[in-house]
Amino acid sequence: MNILEANKIIKTYGNKWNRQEVLKGIDIEVKKGEFVGIMGPSGSGKTTLLNVLSSIDRVSSGSIRVEGKEFTSMKDKELAEFRKRHLGFIFQEYHLLDTLTVKENIMLPLTVNKISPKAAQIMFEDVAKELGIFEVKDKYPNEISGGQKQRTSAARAFVHEPSIIFADEPTGALDSKSASDLLNKLSDLNEKREATIVMVTHDPQAASYCSRVIFIRDGQIFTKLNRGEESRQDFFNDIIKTQAVLGGVGA
Repeated sequence: MNILEANKIIKTYGNKWNRQEVLKGIDIEVKKGEFVGIMGPSGSGKTTLLNVLSSIDRVSSGSIRVEGKEFTSMKDKELAEFRKRHLGFIFQEYHLLDTLTVKENIMLPLTVNKISPKAAQIMFEDVAKELGIFEVKDKYPNEISGGQKQRTSAARAFVHEPSIIFADEPTGALDSKSASDLLNKLSDLNEKREATIVMVTHDPQAASYCSRVIFIRDGQIFTKLNRGEESRQDFFNDIIKTQAVLGGVGA
């Protein structure tokens, strides 16, 4: 079953005198439970692609469906309702609210979706324990480490069980140990919850946790790699080889 289907996605900026086509007719399908990476050189269009797939930005033309629901033509109010129910986001810079505790930050999506307090507490405890941050639930963002902040951000993305989670360079601001901890947790949640994740990254180590990696160049799909039964190390080596052919992957 496809959770996400994008057809003939075009994104342009500027006007008719100075027009830049960033995405040039991209087609993508993501199945339920997949952990998909998007990679490409700097300026390739990978972040723009993530932004339009996640409804942060609007396409110039094309169709995007999540669980069969076409959202590219939705009005702002309808899109906001769709986003809060179906989508989860993990950003490089955490985007936590400093005036809220870890628990309060994580429970924000449950509050806006009007989940009952009892159910919300259970959902919070489950995801906070899975991500190893339950013990810091009463602390504020300025009292916890960068790795704990990003796991809080991930918990907030997962807690309301969205159809799909979008991650934009989630390890970009982390040291190698914190990055590895986060990726292992995301991988576990992907497997245990059959959570569908689409992640933009420039880091082949991060991409090696994915089940599939899509490489973008000049606004088009260059190639795709499926991990299959390969070990993570072998998949990492395949990613490195593809990067060499692609011409390097920048941040």
